Parts: sequence; structure tokens; C-alpha cells
Amino acid sequence: MIESNLPGLSVGKQCALLSISRSSFYYEPKGESEMNLDLMRLIDKQFLETPFYGVRQMAWHLRHENHLVNEKRIRRLMRLMGLMPIYQKPTPSKAAKGHMIYPYLLRGLRVDRPNQVWCADITYLPMRRGFLYLVTIMDWHTRKVLAWRISNTLEAGFCVDALNEAMHTFGPPEIMNTDQGSQFTSFAWTDRLRGSNLRISMDGKGRFLDNIFVERLWRSLKYECVYLHAWETGSEAKAGVRKWIDFYNHKRPHAATKSSHSAHFSMGPI
Repeated sequence: MIESNLPGLSVGKQCALLSISRSSFYYEPKGESEMNLDLMRLIDKQFLETPFYGVRQMAWHLRHENHLVNEKRIRRLMRLMGLMPIYQKPTPSKAAKGHMIYPYLLRGLRVDRPNQVWCADITYLPMRRGFLYLVTIMDWHTRKVLAWRISNTLEAGFCVDALNEAMHTFGPPEIMNTDQGSQFTSFAWTDRLRGSNLRISMDGKGRFLDNIFVERLWRSLKYECVYLHAWETGSEAKAGVRKWIDFYNHKRPHAATKSSHSAHFSMGPI
């Protein structure tokens, strides 16, 4: 799909056209044992059902399902996956050291038009012999995915690439909302936002419900796409995610309303 020696079109440009980060082109499976990869898939599924589970509860759940695990292993795997229970932030989701945390601006706000509020988030994508990370930019009013990128690291670059694509296509929003993860408190991310003269909003620490629409997106994506496949390569993952997001944006019915609504309302099922 991507050719290293294509005249006039670098690997970086080819990756940008295909909505994947350059690092994913060179993707190699993470060095985790088959047992740990299986545990990570189980943790990912359970976390969608019980996002308030911390290390202790997740370890208890897995032991109840006859998996011999201790809390030390589960803590490391949840950190590697970037998962955070609603009451705390594990290491990959901590704010970048020395960077500013912005206030949460959506409480009581009426979100009634496109490009008023965008949100962004990152999730873990299991592979047959490893894993990747996916970031999406979503419009909070239309619930549509505006841009996305896949990467094999949690560095901020692939998030900024997705943001640049969304802004280039749709123009900047009035407000961008994220969690306090290191990718979204990094200078690269916040400087890009400040340069577009928009307002920056960040969820309360550990409050995944502040970004409820993108959490619902992850649930739908994983049950309707990710868990149905066992991707071998970054290119396969990219193609699968792209197909599902096209379906989600254009064919799948979802909860975006045609009339004005508040940013806070009943959190019913998808």
C-alpha cells in the first residue's frame, strides 16, 4: 500500500494521504507475551462495561474469570493501554509536566451548531500480535468524526496531525475539549490551538463522562469493528478503521439531534 521508493511522493506524504502516522508504517508488534496481549483484550472489553474499574477491581474481575493475575501486572498493562478509571489518571494520561491545565468550559453550555465544540480522545486498538493507538477529532453537535490517525506510540505528533487535517477541512471550532492527557497538554497541541484563537477546554481529572460522546464512539467502534477482526499490520488496522468510520459518519444512525440541546443531559445507552 505504501512504497518506500515512490518518485515524487515521500513515505510521510503517503502516510498523510492514508490517515496513518509515519511511525505506523514502520509498525512492529509490541514486545508483549501472548498471555499479556490476551489479558489486554479482556481488560479493554471489561473497561468499556465498567469504566470506573481501577487496578484492584480489574484484577479481581480477571481472577474471578479464572485468570491468575496480580495487581502489579494489571497496573502495568492498564498504563500501557492508556486506560484511566474515572477517579484517577494512570501514567500515560497524566498531564505533560510543566504544561498548563485549562478549565472545563462545557458545563451548562448549549451546543446547537457544528464547529461550536470539538472533542478529541485516544483509544487502544488490539492487534493479533500487538496493539496500536487511535485518536479521533469529533464534532460534539453532529457526532461525526472529522479526522483520525493511528500510531504505535502515545506521542503527541499523531494527535496534532489529526487536528491539522480537521482544521484544514472544516476550519477551527469555537471550543476544543479533551482530557488532561500528556498529548493534549503538550506544547505542540496547545500551541496549535492557541494559534487558531479558539477556547481550550479540559475535562475534570478522571471524569470520562465529560467526554461522553467520544466514549460512546469507542464502544461502538470496538464492538462493531475492532473485536470482530484480528489485524496483523498497521495497514490492515487503518483500512478497517477507515471503513467503519465512513460507515459511522454516513450510514450508521446515532444520537445527534437536529434541534438545539444542552451539553449535559441523560447518559442513556447508545
